[in-house]
Amino acid sequence: MSQTPRKLFLLDAMALIYRAYYALNKNPRITSKGLNTSAILGFANTLYEVIKNEKPDLIGVAFDTQAPTQRHIDYTAYKGTRESIPEDIAIAIPYIQKLIRAFNIPILSVDGYEADDVIGTLAHRAAGPDLQVYMMTPDKDFGQLVDENIFMYKPGKPGEKAIIMGVPEVCAKYSIERPEQVKDILGLWGDTSDNIPGIPGVGEVTARKLIGQFGSIENMVENASKIENAKLKEKVREFGEQALMSKQLATIILDVPIEYNEEELKLTTPDFAGLKTLLEELEFRNFGERVYNDFGKATKPEVKVKKTTGAPELSFDVQGGPETDSDKSTEPFEKTVSAPELFSEVGEVNTTIRTSADTPHSYYLVDTPTKRKELITILQKAENISFDTETTGIDANNVELVGLSFAVKPGEAWYIPIPEVYGEACKIVQEFAPVYGNESIEKTGHNLKYDIAVLSWYDVKVKGKLFDTMIAHYLIEPDLRHGMDYLSVVYLKYKPISIETLIGKKGKNQGTMREVPVAKVVEYASEDADVTLQLRYQFEPMLADTDTSKLFHEIEMPLVPVLAAMEAEGVKVDIEVLKKYSQELLVEIQSVEKEIYQLAGGTFNIGSPRQLGEILFDRLKISDNPKQTKTKQYSTGEDILVKLINKHPIVELILDYRSLTKLKSTYIDTLPLLVNPRTGRIHTSYNQAVASTGRLSSNNPNLQNIPIRTERGREIRKAFVPRNQKYVLLSADYSQIELRIIAEMSGDAAMQEAFRQGLDIHTATAARIYNVDVSEVTRDMRRNAKTVNFGIIYGISAFGLSERLNIPRKEAANIISQYFERFKGIRLYMNETIIKARSQGYVETIMKRRRYLRDINSANSVVRSFAERNAINAPIQGSSADMIKIAMVNIYSEFEQLGLKSKMIMQVHDELVFDVLKEELDIVKPIIERLMKTAMPLSIPIEVEISTGNNWLEAH
Repeated sequence: MSQTPRKLFLLDAMALIYRAYYALNKNPRITSKGLNTSAILGFANTLYEVIKNEKPDLIGVAFDTQAPTQRHIDYTAYKGTRESIPEDIAIAIPYIQKLIRAFNIPILSVDGYEADDVIGTLAHRAAGPDLQVYMMTPDKDFGQLVDENIFMYKPGKPGEKAIIMGVPEVCAKYSIERPEQVKDILGLWGDTSDNIPGIPGVGEVTARKLIGQFGSIENMVENASKIENAKLKEKVREFGEQALMSKQLATIILDVPIEYNEEELKLTTPDFAGLKTLLEELEFRNFGERVYNDFGKATKPEVKVKKTTGAPELSFDVQGGPETDSDKSTEPFEKTVSAPELFSEVGEVNTTIRTSADTPHSYYLVDTPTKRKELITILQKAENISFDTETTGIDANNVELVGLSFAVKPGEAWYIPIPEVYGEACKIVQEFAPVYGNESIEKTGHNLKYDIAVLSWYDVKVKGKLFDTMIAHYLIEPDLRHGMDYLSVVYLKYKPISIETLIGKKGKNQGTMREVPVAKVVEYASEDADVTLQLRYQFEPMLADTDTSKLFHEIEMPLVPVLAAMEAEGVKVDIEVLKKYSQELLVEIQSVEKEIYQLAGGTFNIGSPRQLGEILFDRLKISDNPKQTKTKQYSTGEDILVKLINKHPIVELILDYRSLTKLKSTYIDTLPLLVNPRTGRIHTSYNQAVASTGRLSSNNPNLQNIPIRTERGREIRKAFVPRNQKYVLLSADYSQIELRIIAEMSGDAAMQEAFRQGLDIHTATAARIYNVDVSEVTRDMRRNAKTVNFGIIYGISAFGLSERLNIPRKEAANIISQYFERFKGIRLYMNETIIKARSQGYVETIMKRRRYLRDINSANSVVRSFAERNAINAPIQGSSADMIKIAMVNIYSEFEQLGLKSKMIMQVHDELVFDVLKEELDIVKPIIERLMKTAMPLSIPIEVEISTGNNWLEAH
């Protein structure tokens, strides 16, 4: 019986680090101290997954060194086009190396050689019938090393399996007979990332054909006369030597002076002490726990921790009991807890990160009328209370209350269970209405909007000054996470009880809080209120330090009840209109589908990028040099197809088909499913702490993404209607607000004057750019000027403008040059903003909202340019966001004061939508216009376009 071969994993460090960094780059992981840990976390997860899932016997990680290699000596331009390494990666490398050493895994490197060479050498020395080698890398070059005992191992994307390539897979991928021919493919094809030239104009397809015909570059050069294509023959003759040099550069060296030491490569137990210290510094709590659970001690005995509650103000039962007035207990209680968290030795308390098991606290169950009455007395005397709600789900407008919790000082909290029967529940919740409604008591919570919305279903209004710890942290660190558990670990060094331990992980088998024994909910819910109160004390001085206290107290906090009211109000949707439109679109989709098949010469899956690419580029050949993805599939994204729209009539039909199917599936067929069964209305959820610029976003449905630019997209708005015939929808939209703000912030005299004269800003801009009178501006001139006006806000380049307008890059560059010549104040503002951002590391809106730009001084031009565009855009977008928020708060307040029945029901970009009682129309119109125009004091006149209609489309 043959023995299963052992496994050696050799990891290509830098390839995996870059992969991890860019995978998380759009949503980077930043620690509370500002360290970007995206690359570190991505690499850590990759390392953890391979150890856990593949269980290698031997493992090593190969790094490049700073010393020049023979390739650099032979060809000085080797890797010469590479950008300097992003600072976040450079900073991450030492941490990653510490992580590897903490796992007791050797780091492999040799001066003068690349990591590829080290891996190749060790792989060939180690591989044999009893030891299989897996080269872990996304780098295609390693295909040349594959044999019956050496494999490429490409990590899968999240939720996907790794791709393992042996001899058959490599040969099939490149249409070659032997894996070593990958060197020949690369020698012809070249490699832009390493600046290996190859033969100009020869791509992968041609390279395959040539190697298929000749077997090697050497043979191809010798027999160039046999190449049938005259152009290609000439290229091979001219660049044959270059191809041979390119092959040499792409060849992985197999005789690196490095010893293969099996003993050093053996996978052993991690250095838990060193790992613990490192992971705490990186704030990788969840990762640390996973590592300990999988690679730590096999069993973790439970530890008894004696708790003394002290003398409580109320004699409440910690574990709970029946609803009687006589239940009282002042005895210390004993609680069984799991062994202290990350990497503690058994029985040793981990004091760095605390839990409820090792932190004294007094949490009380309030389950009798007498106890509730005593608690209400305590709460009414407090200046500030922290509160939370426990519910059966996450949709505030479609859940039931399970319980309420309160805290007034750290370490002490109370939990009130709420019965399932709505009538009984209302009675208990109403007992606390005087507390929630007491305006002299400041209310603290985490994501207060949710709790306010839930309580409104029990006819309880939350009044008084608010402090939301989620939003406070959002202003302090807009790019970080804002979940309570995360904030607690980072700022309090305390790990709260996980909700998953009570109701299970997300999925169809997850339970609800209603099913959890009350004794367990007491600890969990009370802890929420307690932790939130403690976070408030952390964040209050930090708001002052970041100069965001005014923004927090005067804009963001007053907005919370406004959004809660809008969500609760919802909007009526005409389901019949949507059903009818769905059928119309289906007929249109089928018609377009039929035309596509006729032009394609047969049926295929239009939604499959692979099949579509083959139709467009192999069968119809609409491009001589089609772009390919990293997986060597033809690129068929919208940005690609738009450029090819004039090459073949099928392209426009495909774009049309995609637009129609997306419209139907994403909106038309989905909106009816979002109607709340309680109200018959759609209740979107507004996110106040997501977009770094300060803009509101929404989900279920995402109102911001409902199409408006196309006629078909606008039709969706017909389905949004007033609540009944006595009402009408009113739309109030800021006109070109971002351009007015940039005119204000830049102080550009020309743009300010255009706005003051009430000119069409795009026409006025075109007149200046093209140096003509306003009356001479053509439609194309205005279109170009409009694109520049809005593009400037996002740092548009000549290349970007030429792409958008489909004009030569030289013409685009001239338009931009003329723009800055005529609007010198804009150019000066942009330059000064970037200089200031480089100096202080952030930019601000008019209302002092900050956007931190950690890459603004990066030596990597791509990373730095992205930060510079954000530096220009964030103050403008953010000021626009602040303005509409102020308007919303003021309009809501005046409507409330006047007792109007008309309601604000939606916010979409720069537009507010109202459900207006027809007889109140003359009252609300001037209120809305006045308060939107005066929301933020600007010297530039603000215009608001107001219209009404029997549906949203008519009103817009």
